[in-house]
Amino acid sequence: MPKTILITGASSGIGRATAKLFAQKGWNVAATMRSPEEETELGETSNLKLYRLDVTKKEHLQNIISQVEDDFTSIDVLFNNAGYGAVGAFEKSSEEDVLNQFKVNVFGVMDLTRQFIPYFKQRGEGMIINTSSVVGRFTIPLYSLYCSSKWALEGFTEALQYELKQFNIGVKMIEPAAIKTDFHGRSLKTFENKDVKGYDKMEKNILHGMKKRNEKAPGPEVVAETVFKAATDESQKLRYPAGKGAEAVLIARKLLPTSWFNKIVFKQQNR
Repeated sequence: MPKTILITGASSGIGRATAKLFAQKGWNVAATMRSPEEETELGETSNLKLYRLDVTKKEHLQNIISQVEDDFTSIDVLFNNAGYGAVGAFEKSSEEDVLNQFKVNVFGVMDLTRQFIPYFKQRGEGMIINTSSVVGRFTIPLYSLYCSSKWALEGFTEALQYELKQFNIGVKMIEPAAIKTDFHGRSLKTFENKDVKGYDKMEKNILHGMKKRNEKAPGPEVVAETVFKAATDESQKLRYPAGKGAEAVLIARKLLPTSWFNKIVFKQQNR
């Protein structure tokens, strides 16, 4: 019997590429997104179905498991992938910017995971995979909210692995580097506050540089392959770097003194 994966944020980028790959591999795929009626590329098939899911809406979270079970009987893997980036100088951000960033990137993950833990416990097995980022383990300027949301997700996921191992529930996370997606398009929100001065040069240089790196980066398919490996390798491994340079930069972060690593980051971001 084919296994089933539920993917959040499947309308674009990593989520869409992962949905396609798992379907091609013979898995059942529950591809969730906020507006499935607008989806034109992921056509529904016998093993891929679209579902409406906004991770910030409790009523969506409470019903999603039963909806997917109606089509696929059971769910084996939860892939918490939905997220976006709120960027700019922190001084420009509002309280609403902060709350919205964490509602999607952290609280949405936690709330959906809370729905799945008793479900997986009852089944006696299951797996939770979260999309973090390499900047979940170091920071870059202008990404204070995004980085802090991913740092929070790293801590949550690592602690959860300890808690759920006894129930035969695997917990893993994917840590992509720069990936060519719409992250710097519709998935990016920049802070607009004309009353705050002094950051124009930094924002112009860094955001332009990040966009250029994103355009030259590998596509989301490399991350999808990493998700598939995490879901199927039967290991207890927690972190899975993905994309060009991801593993190297995380090794450097681990081995280099913080002051050295920070100088490298600063130099790279101000090229």
